[in-house]
Amino acid sequence: MIMQELDNVQINFDSSGLWVLNIALAVVMFGVALSITIDDFKHILRQPKLVLIGILSQFILLPLLTFLLIIIIEPQPSIALGMMMVAACPGGNISNFMTHLAKGNTALSVSLTAFATFLAMFMTPFNFQFYGNMYEPTAEILKTVSIEPLELVKVIWMILGVPLFLGMLLRSKYPQLAIKLSKLLKPFSIIVFIAIVIIAFSNNLEVFNNYVHYVLLIGISHNVFAILLGLIVAKLFSLSFKNQKTLAIETGIQNSGLGLLLIFTFFNGLGGMAILAAFWGIWHIISGLILAFYWSNKAKAKNYIETSMS
Repeated sequence: MIMQELDNVQINFDSSGLWVLNIALAVVMFGVALSITIDDFKHILRQPKLVLIGILSQFILLPLLTFLLIIIIEPQPSIALGMMMVAACPGGNISNFMTHLAKGNTALSVSLTAFATFLAMFMTPFNFQFYGNMYEPTAEILKTVSIEPLELVKVIWMILGVPLFLGMLLRSKYPQLAIKLSKLLKPFSIIVFIAIVIIAFSNNLEVFNNYVHYVLLIGISHNVFAILLGLIVAKLFSLSFKNQKTLAIETGIQNSGLGLLLIFTFFNGLGGMAILAAFWGIWHIISGLILAFYWSNKAKAKNYIETSMS
């Protein structure tokens, strides 16, 4: 009975809060774009295999794995939609920082973030609509929501496309200023996301506390599977360990801030969706940092042993 209620719970979120969420996410994406140059896209063309594997893992296999996971565990329809929304989003804006910390391939991470952000303008609405309508319980919810695919694309373009274009433009015209701004904005990415969650749930803490335990195990498992998927795909294509770490982080760190924004814009803060996306956003920071510190310490230990033996 309580679980059925979760599908009907609406998170109270007014239009001014939604504007703050829009602006905050656009600022974060602008900060990410400041570190992206045309050379990053040229780098993609020089190493298309790496990027294609990253896109395969993130935009094709992760939504498919999520769909299979939903069929197996049969969560509440609103939670299932939340899982689909998170899986349809591009990599999170803190993945570059996590990759750098993990001693991964930061250049590849930046290239993947740039390309994934661009592709998300088309792939996020497509994957969400496709898998959402493939699963009967979530298809029922989608029937009750008037969600125009073009409107969804328009919002994603405004939040991802415009900041990406402006950030890259500033970087090409005033590189020194862009680098300084990037260094200032990057550390605020995590703080901004936490602020987004606090703003989104400031009037709904009781709802979050009452229902978060229903998404706890699902959110953690979903995130762990996403990280493992990136790692396994990279291994199957015989990528270096440095690139394996990068792909694992890129696949496991999703832009759940974008997911939350879309949930509040098109689904009026549907309980299970919003709570799952918010929990994922908090948890992937924790799991990403744990993984990054583990790999970082492992790399340091290996270097120490090699230095001692030489």
